Amino acid sequence: MFPGGVHSPVRAFKSVDGPPIFMKKGDGCHITDVDNNTYLDFCCSWGPLILGHNHPSIRKTLKKNLDNGTSFGTPTALGNDIGKLLLDNHKYLDMVRFVSSGTEAVMSAIRLARGYTGKNKIIKFEGCYHGHVDSLLVKAGSGLATFGVSTSAGIPESFAQETIVLPLNDLQGCMDLLKSNDDIAAIIIEPIPANNGLLLQDRNFLAWLRKLCDDHKVLLIFDEVISGFRVGFEGAAGYYSIQPDLLTFGKILGGGLPVGAFGGKKEIMAHVAPLGNVYQAGTLSANPLAISAGIAALTELLKPNFYESLEEKTQYFVGLIQAHIKAKKYNMSIQTIASIFWFSFSKKRAMTADDIRPSKMKLFREMHAILLKKGIYLGPSGYEVGFISAAHDKETLTIAAKVINKAIDKVMK
Repeated sequence: MFPGGVHSPVRAFKSVDGPPIFMKKGDGCHITDVDNNTYLDFCCSWGPLILGHNHPSIRKTLKKNLDNGTSFGTPTALGNDIGKLLLDNHKYLDMVRFVSSGTEAVMSAIRLARGYTGKNKIIKFEGCYHGHVDSLLVKAGSGLATFGVSTSAGIPESFAQETIVLPLNDLQGCMDLLKSNDDIAAIIIEPIPANNGLLLQDRNFLAWLRKLCDDHKVLLIFDEVISGFRVGFEGAAGYYSIQPDLLTFGKILGGGLPVGAFGGKKEIMAHVAPLGNVYQAGTLSANPLAISAGIAALTELLKPNFYESLEEKTQYFVGLIQAHIKAKKYNMSIQTIASIFWFSFSKKRAMTADDIRPSKMKLFREMHAILLKKGIYLGPSGYEVGFISAAHDKETLTIAAKVINKAIDKVMK
């Protein structure tokens, strides 16, 4: 009926054991499958459910706005409301355009960068994922700095050739490339790379990217589909105090409903149609239901001490597991930032894609199977990160940490 029986590849459980699990309900920090098994959820719909499942404020506003209709294809006052909410509280945004997904946001930002600069090529970093955009669904070829090689059938190599791939943390390679190539429109990076493990970069690297972009008249794009509104209301840009030229966001903006956005400096965003000649359109952009849910979610995130409380819980949870790992002298660690965490089966801090050994993924596969039987749901891939939501309380996290520690004992024996 469906390719692989699913609508997104990772859901097929190909990286872990067993068939995919079909969910029917979520509430707070738990999800329930069609067989009525309940799991403590650390996937949180891949991050956007920062408030947990079925949050009352989001549920209430959806019911209210559903009575008014589902889609109009026209502007709505809700769109103005969320725009003001964003621009009043995110100093790195002068203008914003809503779209329907993070992939669409990145695609649009790339087009805008090319249209604004009049240049063609994009620099990306191996280990960063930017959605299934043709020119960005690439990996590095041979050598330190190479033109991209398509990682999917159906993408002409000529598309991939417009992308140059560098290893993360390769500042010298970036310097050399910008000196030798004057056709670079933009550098795009996940400032907190969290789609291929959690490859935390030093702030100094990001700051140097900002300087290099200024020196060579290249745009800097922060892909904040995961980090945006997750590590703080101003995302990684605010966390590191670095001004990108453009930012892209995903479904966290819609309280879990399909939505995305791109925005940034006014002088650049003014080139988007109908103000400028860079075309972007979408019937469901700023859909009233998604935007109403987004307003409810963002309002919660702006409450005093929201992010401080969330990070405190995350550090408590991670600390319990890390202390156990240290006591048992296991060759593994937990990388973490804000309310994001990732199990790494190495003591060495992973900063590039090459730092992750694929052979170690069998350990995650074993751990995933054990935890699933114990009622704990992690994303079904060892390359995926985990998330803590406001709905996770310390009592629940204490119990979960104990279960996880026992699972680690079994796989690391």
